[in-house]
Amino acid sequence: MIKVLITDKLAREGIDLLNSTDGVEAVVKTGISEDELAEIIGEYDGLIIRSGTQVTAKVLAEPGKLKCIARAGVGVDNIDVPEATRKGILVMNTPGGNTLSAAEHTMALILAMSRNVVPACNSLKSGAWDRKKYMGSQLSNKVLGVIGLGRIGMAVAQMAKGFNMKIIGFDPFAVPSDAEKLGIEICESIEEIFKEADYISVHVPRNEETANLIDADQIKMMKPTVRLVNCARGGIINEEALYEALADKRIAGAALDVYPTEPPENTRFTESENCLVTPHLGASTSEAQIEVAVEAAQILIDALKGGPVRNALNAPSTTGAVPPIVSQYSELARRIGSLVSTIAPGRIKKVEVRYRGLIAEMAVESVTLNFAIGLLQKHFDMPLNVVNARVLAKERGISIDETKNIEAKDVAASFSAKVVTDKITRTVTGSVFGGALLRIIEIDGFNIEVTPHGAVLVVFNDDKPGVIGSVGTLCGRHNINICTMGVGQKAAEQKAMLAVSLDKEPDYAAVEELGKLDFVNEIYVCRLD
Repeated sequence: MIKVLITDKLAREGIDLLNSTDGVEAVVKTGISEDELAEIIGEYDGLIIRSGTQVTAKVLAEPGKLKCIARAGVGVDNIDVPEATRKGILVMNTPGGNTLSAAEHTMALILAMSRNVVPACNSLKSGAWDRKKYMGSQLSNKVLGVIGLGRIGMAVAQMAKGFNMKIIGFDPFAVPSDAEKLGIEICESIEEIFKEADYISVHVPRNEETANLIDADQIKMMKPTVRLVNCARGGIINEEALYEALADKRIAGAALDVYPTEPPENTRFTESENCLVTPHLGASTSEAQIEVAVEAAQILIDALKGGPVRNALNAPSTTGAVPPIVSQYSELARRIGSLVSTIAPGRIKKVEVRYRGLIAEMAVESVTLNFAIGLLQKHFDMPLNVVNARVLAKERGISIDETKNIEAKDVAASFSAKVVTDKITRTVTGSVFGGALLRIIEIDGFNIEVTPHGAVLVVFNDDKPGVIGSVGTLCGRHNINICTMGVGQKAAEQKAMLAVSLDKEPDYAAVEELGKLDFVNEIYVCRLD
């Protein structure tokens, strides 16, 4: 008998599906503590949770029979995925179940703001009859700017089309092929959204690039009649800048469903009549709860019964099945992907990978997938792996063209990646020496040798005397130790580059000071762990 433990409230339909499956028994124990869960977890083959249960390293210390964890929802911040992976436990989620509910909630907030639904309701309930005070604004012919064209952003755009809105979109990562078919006008820069839109809705994950994506400077670009909506992740819109703009009436309104800390610590929205807030209700519909419950139950059953594995956030170990050299190139490719994701800003248009020499004679699908993981990871909330990377890339309209050439060039074997964005083209080549030493040997035609590990500073610069000394002196002044340094030159073009591995990641002040050196053309800080 397969036993499945459910520790958060789950729609009855999901529980019924488990209990109606031959050989499966569902046990519901909600509200249990970390210690209680750690004590009993080993008795179960599967675990289904929502956001309430914390699956920590302590819980997974003695996993016993546990083989799979299913999260009924998207986020897995409450699961120690690396520890689960180390223990050989599959972690899955249900990323599609909340899409329509989140998109509908976005539209609900847009409509509520436009027609002053909440303040008008409260006014009438208090005994007033202020029809003129709550004059609204219709959506027809208004411009909706959608930032982030993933599942939810695309669903919002499709719904807004039904209100005869003009849709303009921007995605810092990649534009799905269906976007233009849907009638979305793709903006080349996010500033176009800020300047043209009457409504702006954000649908991007929160990371280093998107935190405070909309701040005071961006708000200054907007129309005074603009209304902002955030149903994605807290902190994408800088709350303090937003509240100041609302207080000064520099924008018409805002609606927030998510906050940097939940419940929110910053409660200045209570001061604003034109700020609509809800307690993270994007996925809170009975239909969505049923859908994610049923999906979580089904993917868990399939995985436990040896069927297809879907929505996996970590991949089962394949130790022994993959030749060591392929494993080494997989790790190199992942780090090259991370490097390219940093030094190739803009929306991805084309991706090519090339294998030369010995590695070209082997099965390299895992190498290509690991490159995709490194390239794409920062653009997704969920962890990427060899199970989901290709699917998620395809969903965003990204295909990876792969070529092989068994004839070696310069080294016995090499892996190259070329990424074309709307802003730049980057090519990076790496090789594995002695079966274990990972090295990047070329960046954009600069012959260079750098170890892809830890914090790496990449500087494209004018080829002139004093560059190495200036960079070294400045790093020393900021108490940053240089581990290795690679230098590449194109003498005919009077251009050069540095790739410097550091003992720690430089802070903003150090990077800003480096960027001001007169020979620096471009500067990037990459984390290659």
